[in-house]
Amino acid sequence: MVSFTPCCKRGWAERGRFSVLRGALAFLLLWLGLLAAPTRAAEVSQLRVERIDDGIYLSASLQLEVPQPVEDALLKGIALIFVAEVDIYRERWYWTDKRIVQASRSMRLAYQPLTRRWRLSLGGVDSSAQGARVNLVQQFDSLNEAVSALESLARWRIADAADIEPGTAHVMDFRFRLDPGQLPRPFQIGIAGQKDWQIVAERRQSLRLPPVRRAGEPGAEGGRP
Repeated sequence: MVSFTPCCKRGWAERGRFSVLRGALAFLLLWLGLLAAPTRAAEVSQLRVERIDDGIYLSASLQLEVPQPVEDALLKGIALIFVAEVDIYRERWYWTDKRIVQASRSMRLAYQPLTRRWRLSLGGVDSSAQGARVNLVQQFDSLNEAVSALESLARWRIADAADIEPGTAHVMDFRFRLDPGQLPRPFQIGIAGQKDWQIVAERRQSLRLPPVRRAGEPGAEGGRP
């Protein structure tokens, strides 16, 4: 009589090893995904776009939390750069969507040890306002007050009124993030891969704006969430 027991044993052993390897690979992919995922330290709570007079204006409300390692770096004199970015695309059924608006704005948050005050600066060239130079500085007594100011973007001019065709379907991508690329180079290396420094808030929403309305007229319609 012929016995197949050794062959069966080898088959079960190979299946067992394969299951272990598959489980280890799944765990590794999950761990890498959790490591790469941005922290929930930032969220977009409200986003509104309206067309008034000569421009398209965006207002946003954010919810931000400053992780302890980030606050420690601020207290040591390291300034942080936050960036707000907007892309608007016109939907096209026959081809990929066309980007018609691209705007960005940077904000610098820093702690001043001598005065024990917090400084929030909006400066540089604002790409949304026809290359206009923006220079706005605010002083605060506490980090919470500075973060509260950082959480609000009010009437930010992101485009000309004629850039978006009235009544046409568009899609808007909004992103607010901490830009680690503007930190000191040695510091960038030290925080690489750390979730506490991945502060990102994003939202995509459809957008259909009415024709231009004049200031003082009834309220304008914003984007649909």
